[in-house]
Order: sequence, then C-alpha cells, then structure tokens
Amino acid sequence: MADTEDNVSIPGLNSLLQMDPYLKSYQKDFERRYGLLGKQLAALEEREGGIDRFTRAYETFGVQRRHDNSLVFFEWAPAAEALFLAGDFNGWDKFSHRYTKQPFGKWELVIPAKADGSPGLEHGSKLKVVVHTEDGERLYRISPWAKYVTQQENATVYDWVHWDPPEPYTPVHKRPDKPRSLRIYECHVGIASPEGKVASYSNFTANVLPRIKDLGYNCIQMMAVMEHAYYASFGYQITSFFAASSRYGTPEDLKRLIDAAHALGIVVLLDMVHSHASKNTEDGLNRFDGSDSCFFHAPPRGQHSLWDSRLFNYSSWEVLRFLLSNLRWWMEEYRFDGFRFDGITSMLYHHHGIAVGFSGDYSEYFGLQVDEDSLVYLMLANHILHTLYPTCITIAEDVSGMPAICRGVEEGGLGFDYRLAMAVPDKWIQILKEFKDEDWDIGDIIHTLINRRYGEKCIAYSESHDQALVGDKTLAFWLMDKEMYTNMSSLVPMTAVIDRGIQLHKLIRLLTHALGGEGYLNFIGESLW
Repeated sequence: MADTEDNVSIPGLNSLLQMDPYLKSYQKDFERRYGLLGKQLAALEEREGGIDRFTRAYETFGVQRRHDNSLVFFEWAPAAEALFLAGDFNGWDKFSHRYTKQPFGKWELVIPAKADGSPGLEHGSKLKVVVHTEDGERLYRISPWAKYVTQQENATVYDWVHWDPPEPYTPVHKRPDKPRSLRIYECHVGIASPEGKVASYSNFTANVLPRIKDLGYNCIQMMAVMEHAYYASFGYQITSFFAASSRYGTPEDLKRLIDAAHALGIVVLLDMVHSHASKNTEDGLNRFDGSDSCFFHAPPRGQHSLWDSRLFNYSSWEVLRFLLSNLRWWMEEYRFDGFRFDGITSMLYHHHGIAVGFSGDYSEYFGLQVDEDSLVYLMLANHILHTLYPTCITIAEDVSGMPAICRGVEEGGLGFDYRLAMAVPDKWIQILKEFKDEDWDIGDIIHTLINRRYGEKCIAYSESHDQALVGDKTLAFWLMDKEMYTNMSSLVPMTAVIDRGIQLHKLIRLLTHALGGEGYLNFIGESLW
C-alpha cells in the first residue's frame, strides 16, 4: 500500500467503479481513504514491527504474570500525576505500591513472586488503580485491560478481579469452516431461559446450543457479552472491553460454550461495540486518567448526545492499540469467529446519523460530514482481521447505506463481509402498524426485500433485538397482543386472532428468508413455530 494519500493506486478500484459507475465522481475520496489506511499500516510496520505485535497489547498491558511468577502491571494514563495499586493483597493501602512513570504516558509496577515462588497476587484478588491527578484528585479506577470484573449483590460499582486460574480451560475443538451462507441465531445468554432470573453460560451450553443445532442454524451471534454495568442497556454501554460479563458466569464458562458450539459445527460471532463506551468513571474508561480525553475526544466531540456515552478518538495511537488488540483478544482468548460491529452509522459520520434522513444520494456518503478517522479505523480493523484470520466474518450494522462497506479494502471499500438489511424489519413493522392484511402491497414488499446494493452481501431478518426489545415489541405481539396471554396455548381451542397471527408470522419469515439477502438472522425472542 502507498504511504501517502496523493495519487494512490488502489488495486481493485476499477472493478468497483465498473460495478457502480456512479461512484466514479468520488474516485478521489476512495483514493484518499486508501492512502490514509496505507499511512497507518506503514507506521505500524515502522514503529511497532507490524500488525501482529501491535494487536497483542493485551499481553503487555493490564497485569501479566512472568515465568518467575512476578507480576507486571502496565497502564496508559497520560494525564495522571501518579499511579498506585491497591487491593486486598495489601490491605487496600493507597500508597505502598507505586507505579513507575515510563515514556509516552505509560506506567509500570512489578510485584515480585512470594518467597515460596507463587505469584505475588492470588487468583481472585480484588484490585484498584489509584490515580492521582495534577489537580490533586485521588481516583479509584478499574484497569481498562481488566479481564474479569464482578459486582457484589446490591453494589453499584464493579470490582476488578485478578483472573489467573490455576487450571484455565483449554479448547478441544477446532474452528468450523466458514459457512457458504449464514443462518444466524441472534442470542442473549441472560434471557435464554424460561426461569425468572439471569441465565448462565452453562445453561446456554447445555440447553440452548443443541436446540440451535437441531433447528438448522450454523452461526450464533452473541449479544451483551462484553461487560456492561447497566444490564438493561442490552450490552450497549460497555464498561470493561476485555472482560466477559460475569453476570452469566466465569470466563472459563464462556470458553466452554464457544468450544461446544464449535463441536456442533456452529461459528460464533460477538456483538462488538467500538462505536461508543459507557460514561461511567469508577468502573468504565471515562476519565481513567482524570482527564476528559484519554481514550476519547474531549467534549463536545467526544460525547454522543442521544446515547449519553463517550466517543473514541480513533486518531490516537494508543486508542488504536487498545481497540485493535481488543479484537485480537476475543479472537485469540475466547476463539470467536468474527464480529457484528454495532453502531457503524454513528462512527462513519460526524453527525452520527442524528436527525439525518439518508435519501440514497451519493453526496451524503462523501465529503466533510464523513469522519475519516473512524472510517479508516474500520478499514484497518477489517484488513487486520481478515489478514490474520482468513475465516473471520464481519458484519456491519449501518442504516445509511454507504456504498462499498462490503467491498474489500483492496478495492477501496471498508472490508466487511456482510451488512444488515436494516430496512426490512422496519418495513414489516410499518406494514403491521399501518395496513390491514388485505391491503398489503406485495410489489412494494418485494421491492424492499430485494432493494440492496449489487455485489454487497446482506443479512436479512424480519426482526432482531432492535425491534423486539429496544423501544418496540416483537412481531408476534404486533400480530397477537390482544390474546397473547389468554389464548396462546395448545390447551385451548385455536382462535381467529392466534391462527391469523401464526400464519402471517410464518409468511413474513418465509418472504424475508427467500428474498431478503445472502444470509438470514433470527432473534432469540422470535417465535419458532
């Protein structure tokens, strides 16, 4: 790749422009994006020794155990005046274990092994980073690289738990082959049980995975796995990016789940939230070093007005290290097979899609409204993932319809394998809200189902968690809510409302599956008659 954005030659751009001649007017924009990506890759090679080393920062940051059982704590906190480590290992002494300042805003602390040769901290120890700011504040923080955090009953803040089990789970089964077409079961571990409680990884492994296999799915898309303090956010206010949610069990339990899925030939995708982060401070990334920036843009650019969350600074070298290593972590440590990237529209544009109605005019996808920092980050992420893991699958959640999202980086695209056909479920909700059955316009429905960009694969779905849980209700409730709690039983005679609802539900899913895209997704909350 070229190391400048001027006069860049993109290997596959001609094929993209031949496929869609209307993009020729924006050739310079594609060349600029590709040139910026080339500069990033060249810098990675020169400064860090390449993408492999750069994306393994989880082997350096946070806490690492050396071969002699000494422990190294390493953090990036550029605005901090001093850093200390406190925990139950030192009686929560705020001053006994001080980090040493390193170049470029880094901090390091070494805790030697005990006299008997065992690690200086026991597995399960609770810890806090104590940050002293230039303004004299003393802040208690969880390491951004924490691998496990827990919340005690009735507590509001999570605890950082040192996770170093004496017998970590070792996967047995290899990754399945990449499916020719995806049949995705979108799932949430916590709600995957008829019991009135938050379900577990173990329950999902034993009781849900076999059913998913029997129903013919070849992929599961796991939602709300990255740790989030607010359960009702459905996993979209991430507080600890390297920690699997402890409310469902331990990291080892999740590893067993994924290994069991692989044994069944099921690939596992993770819902990846790199579009924003929780604004929590005591158990999130926000103000980790006491500043309003660090991992994020300073306000107002670093705040999402609708989501009430923080926005990453994708131009920061250390933020790139953090996010790209985060992708590697989930691929390596837990052996996920790919990601569904959430909130791509918010990332791609400075306006974040707020109060913007995309008409399909190509001028909406280029120019000053595009956030090139985050766009190039997505290109970089896809390039790295598909280079290091040829079978990796990435899916973009974008409502804007930006061209070339699902074309290869070598063509000037963003490099995703699929995009979600987000107009399809919205169409079904509109129809059920506004029309009687006999007034359905089949021609209009078919147009919506097949109206997608040529050469870019789509995942079709009639509903997902966005429709079923976030501000709306399921298709089944739209069709049968009048009798859902009274006549939805095999113990009572079939009524006209229930019969109509079931048949239309089947019809909606049949049309969506047949015409909507190159892959299919079904939400765990969707009825499976």
